This record gives sequence, C-alpha cells and structure tokens, in this order.
Amino acid sequence: MDWTDAFSNDDHSSPHTSLLASEFVGFDEASQTATMRFTVKPEMCTWRGGVQGGLVAGYLDDVMGYALVAATEGELAPLNLDLSMSLIRLIPEGAVVTGKGRVVKAGRRVVFLEGELLAEDGTIYARATSTALPTPRPSPTQTGMSR
Repeated sequence: MDWTDAFSNDDHSSPHTSLLASEFVGFDEASQTATMRFTVKPEMCTWRGGVQGGLVAGYLDDVMGYALVAATEGELAPLNLDLSMSLIRLIPEGAVVTGKGRVVKAGRRVVFLEGELLAEDGTIYARATSTALPTPRPSPTQTGMSR
C-alpha cells in the first residue's frame, strides 16, 4: 500500500479523522507543506456559532502532523511537546476550512512545525506553531485500535 493511502482509506485513517472531517488534499515537497480541508460540523461549535478553541487546536495539530508524516513518506509522526496557537477569527459552523501545515525544521530529535487555517477566500482564522519529537508512525495494530 502506498503511504498516501493512510490519508484517504477509512481502514487506515486515525479515529479522529471522522471527528474533524479531515480530508488530505496534497503535499508540496519543495516547501514541505501539507494541505488539508476540514468541513466544520455543528458538534465542533459553541453557542457562539463557531468552533470551540480547543477543537481549533485539533485542526491545526492535524495539519501540522500530516506535514511531517508526508515529508517522511509515512515513516514518522510528531509527538507534541508544545503547541502555541493564535485564534484570529471565529471559524463558523459549516465553513470549509483549508489547513496548511509546514515542516519548518526537522532534526533527528526535534521538529518544528507551523500551521494555519484559512477561509475559502484566504482569510486567516488561526495560526499555530509546534515543537515535537519525531516518532515512528504508529499503526492501528500497534496501538490496539484496529477496527
């Protein structure tokens, strides 16, 4: 199986993929940037009509993580040490959000990642940076979570 199947095959995607309504769009090797699309479900929103802040972090974590996964052709996944986020605008219920995640620098012991979430017109919703440990990418079988 090609490593990109993990992004599109329901049997190999992580359980959080359906919660976040994540769709892997592509990876630009030159800029080390992954692009994903998320459709905001009502369950992700507060009474204000926008995505709850911690769940915004989930979108950003997802796209930044997949940048490292894609950059290493599915071999590695980040284990976050920290994630710093700026919430710039409310992400409304039903929005189709584009996520851009980038590997800023990848070493053997530490990786630096950044991400942003954008509206369809390019308006920025949120930004984040993360420092993480590069770890072997776990499989559902290894974690005991196979479906």
